[in-house]
Order: sequence, then C-alpha cells, then structure tokens
Amino acid sequence: MDCCGLLTLQKEPVPLKSIEVELEVRDHVATVVSTLNYENKEDKPLEAVFVFPVPGDAAVCHFSAQIGQTQIVAEVKEKQKAREEYDDALSSGQQAFLLEESDESPDIFSLRVGSLPPGESASIRLEYVTELAVQADDGLRFCLPAVINPRYQPQGSEGAGVQVMSVPASLVPYSLSFSARVSSPRPVSKVESNCSLDPLQYLNTDQTQATVKLAAGHKFDRDVELLIYYKDAHQPTAVVEAGQASAEPDSLMGDPVVMVSLYPEFPQSVMSSMASCGEFVFLVDRSGSMSNTRISSARETLLLLLKSLPMGCYFNIYSFGSRYEHIFPKSVEYGEKTMEEALKKVEQMEADLGGTEILEPLKHIYSQPCIPTQPKQLFVFTDGEVGNTKEVIDLVKKNSGFHRCFSFGIGEGASSALINGMAKEGGGHAQFITGTDRMQPKVMQSLRFALQPTVVDISVTWDLPKEVSVTVLSPPITTLFQGQRSLIYAQLTGQSSEAAEGCVTLKYSLAGHRSENQLHFSLRPAEDSGLIVHRLAARTLISLLEMEAENNQEKEEVKKKVVQLSVQSGVSSSFTAFIVVNKENNKEIQGPLLHRDIPTAGLMRCAATPVQAGLHYNCAADDSEESDDDGGFGLFEGTCSYRALPDEEFKPAKKPPRDPLLQLVSLQKASGCWLLDPALAAALGKTNEEVEKSKPEKASSEVWATILALIWLHGFKMDAKDEWELLAAKAVSWLSAQKAPSVTECVEAGNILLGCSVQKTALGL
Repeated sequence: MDCCGLLTLQKEPVPLKSIEVELEVRDHVATVVSTLNYENKEDKPLEAVFVFPVPGDAAVCHFSAQIGQTQIVAEVKEKQKAREEYDDALSSGQQAFLLEESDESPDIFSLRVGSLPPGESASIRLEYVTELAVQADDGLRFCLPAVINPRYQPQGSEGAGVQVMSVPASLVPYSLSFSARVSSPRPVSKVESNCSLDPLQYLNTDQTQATVKLAAGHKFDRDVELLIYYKDAHQPTAVVEAGQASAEPDSLMGDPVVMVSLYPEFPQSVMSSMASCGEFVFLVDRSGSMSNTRISSARETLLLLLKSLPMGCYFNIYSFGSRYEHIFPKSVEYGEKTMEEALKKVEQMEADLGGTEILEPLKHIYSQPCIPTQPKQLFVFTDGEVGNTKEVIDLVKKNSGFHRCFSFGIGEGASSALINGMAKEGGGHAQFITGTDRMQPKVMQSLRFALQPTVVDISVTWDLPKEVSVTVLSPPITTLFQGQRSLIYAQLTGQSSEAAEGCVTLKYSLAGHRSENQLHFSLRPAEDSGLIVHRLAARTLISLLEMEAENNQEKEEVKKKVVQLSVQSGVSSSFTAFIVVNKENNKEIQGPLLHRDIPTAGLMRCAATPVQAGLHYNCAADDSEESDDDGGFGLFEGTCSYRALPDEEFKPAKKPPRDPLLQLVSLQKASGCWLLDPALAAALGKTNEEVEKSKPEKASSEVWATILALIWLHGFKMDAKDEWELLAAKAVSWLSAQKAPSVTECVEAGNILLGCSVQKTALGL
C-alpha cells in the first residue's frame, strides 16, 4: 500500500513551499487572505489534496490560482455540478482545482489541485471572513493553528470522511509570513501574541488604525494567536457597509448591510444575587488524546468546580471515550458526602477510554428527567476531534429549550465548529484553552455565567427613516450574559439622505427587572470597507437556511435558495464548491496522474498538538478502538497513520507536588468552611502548633481556620483570583451565617501569623 503523507514516492520533500497570511480586522470581524505556493517536484503530472481547517462560522469567499503565467479565479457552483466539471476537466487533460466543505464538519475544507505538470509551480490564494471571539478580558482572539489534528470517526460511520493528518511542525519544510491590519470606530489599545511580533504601528493620530506583523524567523512550531484590545470595549458599535455596485438592487449584496455589536452591562444589584440552584452536569473527554497534562488539568478544574458549587444545587459527572461512565446513576444533591464521593472518583480519572464518542453520553444526559426549579447547566470538556460534528450540534439544538451548554475546546486541534456550535445552539458560552493557557480561570468564568440569572423576553427593535426598511439576517438573540457580545446583521433597503440616522434598541428582562440599551448610528456607509460585513451576513443567512434544509419537507426548495445566495455572494456553503478549470491549457497531459496528500502543519483554526517524542509512522490505518489517532486522510485507499508507542515504552512521570492553591482548596468543605487540622496548617506553610497557638480565645476552630484560608488566598494568590473567587464567596456566606463574635480579632491574628496585611473589608466580611 502506498504511504502518503510526509514524502512522495521518491522520498522527495513535500511540494508546499511557503504560506503568506494577511489579516484585515474591522472592529469585531476579520478577513483572512492566505497564499499557498506549491511546486511539483515529481517527473509526472500530480494531483495533490490539501486539507485545512477554517473557523466553523467562517465564510470562504475567494479562491484563485496562478499557474506559471496564468491567473484563474474560481466560481461558486452547486457541489455535484462542480465535482462533475472537475472530473471532466481532468479526463480531457485540462488543469482544474476544486475547493469544498467536508460533509462531516463545516470547518474542514479540502482543496484538490488537479494535474500540475512536472516542475511547474502553482500559487493558490484563499480568502475567508470570520467573527473574532471575545475573551474573558475583552480581547478579540484570532488563531492560525500549526497542526490539524486527526478527527476521530465514530464506530461504524460511513466511509471515514475527511481524515486529517498531524505532522510535527519540526518536519514542516515551508515558511510562513503573517501580517495584520486593524481598524475600528474605537482606538486600538494593544495587540498581543504568543509569538514575537514587530512593534505595533499606528496609522493615524486617533489610533483607530494600526498594523502589526510576525517577527522574522518564526518557526511555526505552535499556533499563532493574536489578541486585539480596544478602548471602551463595552460600548455598542454599528458598522454600515455599502452594497456592491455590480449586484442587483434590493438584493443582499446590492443593498447596504449594517453589523451591530451589543455588549449589555447588567445592574450590579442583580449580578450580586447569583443563583444558588441548578443541576450541573460535567461531561469530560477521557479519550487517548487527552493524556498527560490535559487530563490532569481537567482533574484540577473539576476540583475547583466541585468546591465552588452552591449548597442545595444538584450535580453529576460523566466521562467518555469509546464508551461512557457516570459517577452517580442520576444527578444528586450537592453536600459534603456527595462532593467527597465525586472527588475520590475524579482523582482516579485517566485518559484511558479510547476514542471520542460524544453522542451517546449526550443522549443519556438529555434523556434524564429535569429536576423542578433546578435549570440544567451542561459543561463539556473535549479536545474536540470528532467526525460527526453536525449530528452532535443538532442534538444540542433539539434540547436547547431546557438547558444551557458551556463548551471548552482543550489544546490545539479542538474543532471550533464543534465547540462554538454546541455553545451557540445550547445558549451557553464557548472557551478555547490552548498552549500555556490555564483551563481554570476560563472554566470559572463560565461557571459565573451559569450562575447568572437567565435573561428572558429579549427583543431588538429598529427605528429608521420611513423610506428605509430593515431585514434582519441574524437569528433572534436567545441568550445574553454579562460582558458577552451579540452581533446582529441587517440589510437596509431604500434611499436615505446623507445625514440620516438609525437607532436600534435592545430590551430584556433580568431577575424581574426590565432593561434597555440603545444605539444611534449614521446610515452613511463607511468608506472603502470591502464586503466583509456583507459576506458574514450572507454566511449567517446560509447557516440558518442549511439548518432549515436538514429538517424540512421542501428540502430541495431551501437548497436552491442556499445555492443561489452562495453563488451571488461568492460565499461557500455545504451545497456548493469553488471550481477552477484552466481552459487555455489544452495540451494533452502525458503519463498517469499520481495522487498525493500534502501534510500541513495546519492552516487557520483555533487550534496544535506538541507531538510527543515516541511517535512513529506506519502505513496501514488501524481502526482499533483504543486508538484516538486515526491519522492519514481517508480520501484514498493508501492511508498513513501515526501511533504513539505502547504505554510501557514511556516511563511514568513522577507526580509533581500539588500546587499550594489546589492543596488549600481541596481541604474546603462543601458548606464553604475549613477545619483546623494539620493538613490546613501544612497548606498555609505553618506547623499545627503555630496555628493552634495563634487562635483568638473566643473563636471557634472552624471560624479561625476559614478566616486563615481567606487571608492566605487574598495575601498570596490574588493573581489567581478568578479561580477561587466563587469558593471564597461561599466561605464568606458561611462565616456570615455563623454570626461569630470574634471575626475582627481573627483577621488581626491571622495577618500576624501569615505575615499579611489584608483588611477585613477586602475579605468581604
């Protein structure tokens, strides 16, 4: 069987020579332009397949190729028609390129580069538009991944689909150049990255435009992550973009389109009354690819979550791989006994359950009856390498009426379509944890969201001059969280005067209070803005119609609408593909075509796995259940996979000493208090005798222990406050309920013992 992947048959290097990426950011959205330069080093014509990810909600909107001196631009056509044209072109000796979305997952595209003559170079230009995700600290995140991970295919699924190959970045023989240009109605305050950047260059005095690029010598051995920060991030903004002059009037591409970004701020009084009820279900990936640091990070995160849950709520923990397990047969009430039982099981969790079969445990969770007055909150942790993304998201959507879903993509390679799709359809929030990110602060932010009261009765109304009508293209807003952005796209039809203004009003109810936010904006389109907003609006509408097509009797009618919109806007969909046929090149091609797969250290997606030492390549894909790495592409008979060497060839790592913060947290009781014992003294870095001796006479030992723990957290761990804030609040509530007379003395004595100077008010007492 031919091995495809790293080398050609003659052991020649990979034919991809270089990648150039340009990023254009407008406020909350971005256009990404990638140029890929290839060379056929075989002595025969070559058909290569290049598979790469784009963010799940991105819209591919341009694809062109330059071969030698010939420049050809792709057209969007209905998928089957495009495939037939591609095959016809190849059989009649013409060059052809075909770019299409994978049927299994909307964030994987495959590009077939047909019939590249020996020695010839080809340069392929691909453009997509995408919304940038908002991080906990208000930064906007863009990520260019360095690896595409293998996707796990569920047992018995049809014809393995697109399988994507991971390649260690050190073996990638091509270069990368990357530059970004940022513009917004607000000033750009800073741009940060995990890779070294050249200094930020401002293009104007009010600092609303800037450029930045990757410093020379980037090895592409990890994702390139860019975080963009604006001043006044929470101000709502509107960007109006002029229609395309050549498009039909009154069509989506011909009319102006407005993008409104809303960031509601909720009243402090409501936010402080965090809900103390709910059913919290945690679903943790224990497949093979979660081994080492990922699973230990998941264990630590579960410890923090279990300590932070409010008394009186319900909870359960599921874990999955090729099969699934749960700690309790059904959700149980949270208390000291159930918390301790769950923590014992969590301590023993390893990444030993094989593949990534997420659908079955989800079905089981959704089949459990709801607990009255305890809204279900689902937290899903996975490195997100599944082949049945669409099926999983549909299941979440079907059950969205009675739960919220919070999802976490762990490590490079987590599918953004899966993680974002589950949170979007489940009315929750998605987070990505990559590189050296700590999982804990991100997960605790989501727990705070889950404890926020649910926002209901959300409505958006428009007030425009009477000659202008509005068509909203985005689905209705169904969830709002404190500090979360919502983007709305709308088409504006009709003529308005230069000075005309529009107004959009967001109304909602929160814990019985009616609130509203208003934004006034000019209807005059921004100068020179390209078509980024139009394309994202088209993509939004296409996604809605694709969903509709799946559950509709008149599927063909809806499909026709999607194809029409996709062709008009030049934006990809699941029913269309980009096709290029070079009709000028009619010379008969000599010799048989060779199939080649080109490994890619990944291009464009939230996600790179530092590949461990101890991987070896083998040339027969093995479907055993234990393997989570069905490497190789499933596009041809000859597939190539890599496999970690058997576990016994790795020496088990010594367990590192436990982080002092987690040591202290692990001792807290479910009620919120700590007990005075030698373990607490050790966690505080003191002897048991010192701690006992300093206790004020009137104080009970639990009150003294709890105040010491709070002082230690505030005195030594302020940098990790996000992680312990909720469990500290629980400790403060417990102290208030004790009505202890000696709190002030305890705080003074505690500061002296621990060498701190934390004020009683700072502790919230």
